[in-house]
Parts: sequence; C-alpha cells; structure tokens
Amino acid sequence: MPLSDDRALFELLVLEGFQAGLSFLTILRKREGFRRAFAGFRPEKVARFGKREVARLLADPSIVRHRGKIEGAVRSARAFLVLRREAGSFAGFLEGLVGGRRVNAWRRAGEVPDATVESHALSRALRARGFAFVGPVTCYAFMQASGLVNDHLVGCFRHAELSRGRTGARPPRRTARRAPPDRALPRGGGTPRRGGAPPRPPP
Repeated sequence: MPLSDDRALFELLVLEGFQAGLSFLTILRKREGFRRAFAGFRPEKVARFGKREVARLLADPSIVRHRGKIEGAVRSARAFLVLRREAGSFAGFLEGLVGGRRVNAWRRAGEVPDATVESHALSRALRARGFAFVGPVTCYAFMQASGLVNDHLVGCFRHAELSRGRTGARPPRRTARRAPPDRALPRGGGTPRRGGAPPRPPP
C-alpha cells in the first residue's frame, strides 16, 4: 500500500531531490547523516532552519553539501506545511492528485519509463506551491519509493505481493521509454532494485 505517514513522505521527497544528478548509493549511504542533519526530517523543524543551520549543513560531511539543495529542502519544508494545512495531509493530497496506486505490468526493464503523465502533474503542482528539486523524473522516483506506483516486473514475486489490495490499476501513460537508473529510495532501508522498481518495503 502507498506510504501514508507524512513525515516519511517528506523524507523521501527531500532525499529524491538531493539525489538529482548523483548516484543512488551516494544518498543511501548518507541517509542516516541526512536524518541527523535535518532533525529527523520533521518538516516543522526544517521549516525553521535559517542561515545558521544552512551554514552548519554546508560544513557537515555526512550529507551532500549542495547549497541549492539544502536551501531548497528548507523551502520545501515550508511549502509542505502550508499544503498540509490546506489539504489535511500530504498523503491525502498525493492520493487525490495521482488518483490511486498504479500497478503497471512491465515485462522488461527497458519498458519502465523515467517519468509519466502523473509525475509531470505532480511536479507542476509541487513547483507551483514552492517546492524545490521536484522535477518529473524526481517525482516519479518518489512515486515508486512511496508505493504510489508498482513498477516491479511481472516476473518478480514482489509484483504480485504488492498488487494485492491495490487501490487502482490503469494502463500506463508514459512520457519516456528508457528505463531509469536504480534510484527509487527505500522507505526505511533495504537495497536498491533494478529498473527503477520500488525496493522491498519494511515489514
């Protein structure tokens, strides 16, 4: 089922943004450092970060020290709080925008797109609200990691497991054909999956 915890969703969204232009493993190896540096990804705390906190993060070797991405995470935290007040929850906003969890039926890794109509719509909606580093490819990786889309190949045992209790299954509307890199971040740890498919969720 899609992830419904707003704090965890905020963490995934920020980490996917930090991964832009970098390898999956770079972020995965620094995940605990990110959690410490960003106050456990509690958006209420990150939203209060100012120049002093940004300077501290720029000197922290346990994270990716990119000023634009750090400042973007702070802006995203502030936008996140506003959106949550308006929508009731970030998870509810995502559900309403994406329209239910998608279960795809890819047979080869090369069929998996790096962005879709839905990820473009999510990107536009988040950018309009002030979120940073939320391009359509980043948003699609976020959708995979948070369970909003099941991109496991049909021959993978996880495809059937995650398809049970699905909230919606529709023919995919792709905007690209090439397979994305191993980039969907695990929800709570674990290892990357091939073809951009979401990793095994925690028990």
